[in-house]
Amino acid sequence: MGATPPRILITGKNGQLGWALARSFGANAEVHALDRNGLNLADTDAIRRCCREIKPTLILNAAAYTAVDRAEQEPELAMQINGQAPRVLAEEANRLDAAIIHYSTDYVFAGDATEAYLEDDPTAPQNIYGKTKLVGEQAVCEVADRFLVYRTSWVYAARRQNFLLTMLRLAMERDELRVVADQIGSPTWVETLADFTHAAVDAQGHLTIADGIYHVSANGRTSWHAFAEAIFAAIPDPRRTAKRVVPISTADFPTPAKRPAFSVLSNQKIEFATKRRVPDWQEQLAGCAADYAQNA
Repeated sequence: MGATPPRILITGKNGQLGWALARSFGANAEVHALDRNGLNLADTDAIRRCCREIKPTLILNAAAYTAVDRAEQEPELAMQINGQAPRVLAEEANRLDAAIIHYSTDYVFAGDATEAYLEDDPTAPQNIYGKTKLVGEQAVCEVADRFLVYRTSWVYAARRQNFLLTMLRLAMERDELRVVADQIGSPTWVETLADFTHAAVDAQGHLTIADGIYHVSANGRTSWHAFAEAIFAAIPDPRRTAKRVVPISTADFPTPAKRPAFSVLSNQKIEFATKRRVPDWQEQLAGCAADYAQNA
C-alpha cells in the first residue's frame, strides 16, 4: 500500500490564490478548499470547529480581507480576518501536529526603500490592510510550531479579480486609461506562489524548508503603468477601444488607503532554500497570457 496522501485545508477557495492552490494540490492530496460560506474566518469558534472536523495535515491560509481601501472603514473586520484568524489557525495546527503556510503582503513595509526588501528589514505598514496583515504573520511566527509565511506582491491571474483582468476589461470600455506610474513593485503570477508552495512541501504534506518568513514575488520591478502596457502587449485584442495608457502620479489618483511607493521584495532566501529561481515578472506575465488565451 502507498503512503496516505496529505489532508490539506485551503482557505479562500474562491480567491485567485486559493483556487490555484486547490488545483495545484488536488491530484496528490485530499484537499478541503473552503470559501467564506464553508469557513467564516471572522468566527473563531467556526475556525476551531472546522479544523477539528477536517483534521488537516497542512493548512494553507490563502484567505484574507483584501479590500485595501474598504479596510480603512472596517478595521475591526479586517483585523479579525487578517490578524486574529491566522493565530487561531496556527493554534489549531499545533493541536493537530500540522504545519501551516500563511500568505502575507509587501504592504507590511513602509515603501520608502530603494533596494529590494529583505525578510528581516523593519516593517512599517502605512494602511489598515498592511497593519492587519502584519499582525497575522507575527501571530503565526509566534504561535505555530511548524510554519512558513510567504510575503508576496501585486498578485494576478487569468481568472477571478485582479489588476490584469481589470485592465483588460476597462480597455474594452474606454478610449483612454490612466494608470499610476510612480508606484514600483513586482507583479506576481499566482501560479508562481502555488509552485513555490509545492516546492516547500513533500508528498506527505510536511515542510521541506526551515520555518520562517520568505519573500515570494516576481524578480525584477516595474510600475503599474508599465505593467498595464505589458499586459496589452502580451494579450492583444483587436476589439480593444483604449488607444492610450496615460501615466499619472499617485497624487492624481487619491485613495482612502495609502499605497507604498516602492514594494519590491528580495527572493534570495526562498531561492536558496528551494534551490529554484523565481521567474522575472515578464516571464510570469507570458505564462499568464498563455493561460488566459487557453481559457478565453
